[in-house]
Amino acid sequence: MARLIAVPLLATLIIAAMLLILDKMLRLFDFVASEGGPVSVVWRMLASLIPEYLSLGIPIGLMLGILLAFRKLATSSELDVFLAVGVGYRRLLRVPYYYAVGFALLNLAIVGFVQPYARYAYEGLRYELRSGALGASIKVGEFTRLGRRMTLRVEESRDRGRELSGIFVMAERANGRSLAVTAEHGQFLATDDPNTIIFRLTHGVLVHNAPGFKVPRVLSFEGHDLPIDLPRMEAFRERGGADREMTIPELVRSGHSESTAPKLRNELRAEFHFRLVEVATMLLLPLLALALAVPPKRSTSALGVFLSIVMIVTQHKINEYAAALGALGRVDPLIALWVPFFAFAALVWWMYRTIAHVPGGQPIGALERQAAKAGAAIRRWFRLGFRRKAS
Repeated sequence: MARLIAVPLLATLIIAAMLLILDKMLRLFDFVASEGGPVSVVWRMLASLIPEYLSLGIPIGLMLGILLAFRKLATSSELDVFLAVGVGYRRLLRVPYYYAVGFALLNLAIVGFVQPYARYAYEGLRYELRSGALGASIKVGEFTRLGRRMTLRVEESRDRGRELSGIFVMAERANGRSLAVTAEHGQFLATDDPNTIIFRLTHGVLVHNAPGFKVPRVLSFEGHDLPIDLPRMEAFRERGGADREMTIPELVRSGHSESTAPKLRNELRAEFHFRLVEVATMLLLPLLALALAVPPKRSTSALGVFLSIVMIVTQHKINEYAAALGALGRVDPLIALWVPFFAFAALVWWMYRTIAHVPGGQPIGALERQAAKAGAAIRRWFRLGFRRKAS
């Protein structure tokens, strides 16, 4: 049983995580490219999102792993043999619950302690990318702002930005002075001051203008060093600026503190109960998987696999909606999140009791019959269409 569960569980977990990462990777590449940042930051941002994706993929992987294991036993008639020799469903669920408890504790550690720090690191990278602290690149053929009073345009870049050519620089001062420079080549050089860099220009023309000049002053040069003051980067905020960046103990302390504003207190309590409900739902998955895994006799329908994904995704979306209501203060977060959970638990228990303790019981028997009729109607329609086309 442990081996039957492990293979589909790990495969589903890896596939779900990879799909989520690939979907996010495309958007991150667009975001980083638009901000002019280095490509390496994409991998750092994706690494910060892995805990969040694992917390979403673990319940789905656990559900499908247990379901497919019981389905294989049922379709090969091994489940009937176990029941005939006195090995009941309760004993067969022992190993699945080992998996469920272990992965529930793992998910609790992820959403309670790892994910808040990873989320904070992700938001920090976004801030540094937008502020230019990660080293925004000069976009070739476009006007790039360096601070508030300097504009730069480069026609060509070589050797990863070390050699620039076709350069235009426009700098303005607060006293009305302006400086326009064109040069054939240029290169950025670091200085001892981290807030200042040198732009070394060669073979160019400098035009200096000021309110007291009758005509602008024009100077041709072979080499000229133009100092550029980098904008000061404000420090990123401390962790805890959002409820998703707080660990479970921090949510408890802040959510019950009298100094916390009522609106913020509702948000923190909603986030706390949302995380607990998501973890507690994993303890219901073995019962739900068993109820959906066993098809009717002489049937190989996979309707249960489809319903399992629909039910777990629907439960997750209900939890998100309930958390949003609790955060707004319309419903107490304790009621908004735990009432749907207990309703879902009652449904799962009824389905398990039907399959395990009712002779011939099939919790989704009516759906199976309707699905079989719909499948037969679709097959007849296709056969009729092929005959008409052939005639």
